[in-house]
Amino acid sequence: MLPIVGIVVGFGCRKLLVSKYYEGGEFQGFQAVNGQFVLDFQELQDFWNYQNAKFSYGYASSPGKRSSMEDFYETRIDGVDGEIVGLFGVFDGHGGARAAEYVKQNLFSNLISHPKFISDTKCAIADAYNHTDSEFLKSENNQNRDAGSTASTAILVGDRLLVANVGDSRAVICKGGNAIAVSRDHKPDQTDERQRIEDAGGFVMWAGTWRVGGVLAVSRAFGDRLLKQYVVADPDIQEEKVDSSLEFLILASDGLWDVVTNEEAVAMVKPIQEPEEAANKLMQEACQRGSADNITVVVVRFSANQPASSASSRSGHSG
Repeated sequence: MLPIVGIVVGFGCRKLLVSKYYEGGEFQGFQAVNGQFVLDFQELQDFWNYQNAKFSYGYASSPGKRSSMEDFYETRIDGVDGEIVGLFGVFDGHGGARAAEYVKQNLFSNLISHPKFISDTKCAIADAYNHTDSEFLKSENNQNRDAGSTASTAILVGDRLLVANVGDSRAVICKGGNAIAVSRDHKPDQTDERQRIEDAGGFVMWAGTWRVGGVLAVSRAFGDRLLKQYVVADPDIQEEKVDSSLEFLILASDGLWDVVTNEEAVAMVKPIQEPEEAANKLMQEACQRGSADNITVVVVRFSANQPASSASSRSGHSG
């Protein structure tokens, strides 16, 4: 299975969604998502006025050393009540791909349709996470295998960046030149997580690593029906102001973070203006360092920190 690399170019209320296609490892061109035409990048530049872009983003995703792919990602530009909204997410499945794929397909739709999405975005995020989890569990009634998924998401509304997560996919920003984690890995050996699990009647034990019920290595997730009493989908939510000090955001599954530190990832992305290229660089580095997991990376660059000539450079579409 070949790595997937995609871009989206967003310009205020206007957007053009395209994907980069490879065959036999060779770049074949850009194709609009409606499949109607193929452009090379120069034609894309000529077609759009690049000076109007507010941000750019790119992604890279690979199964790595695994034979199956349980990582999913979603990126969207949408309009909600007159606001232009950017939505970015990485979802790392376990026990199969069903949960991660379901969350990718439904979480952001549930979020932007929430009546308080603009007026109380944090409330809307928490509700959307739990509603999506509940609806997924209802859909799982006839499944024999228990599937689950992490989620690391970033929602851009005006000058607000809200990051929400469950599980151990991680979000890291570069702010003022420094690497700052804006999510917390949910692990069952953390004092507060262990206490919450035990208060609910569960237990944490060592089985190669600390696990809920001796089974699951994350303490929060979508799905995981048999452990749902202990493994909740309540997200941690952090908010950052989008200003001149905020340079870029990295969302990635633990296939990256198992082998690359926050500081290393930020240092690798800093000199690369193209978000797609930066995401691909991180993915390849994780592969070279021997990551044993699927690897998915989304990079968002904020235009205030880019030269005018590249302010709206390449970025990622959902996969």
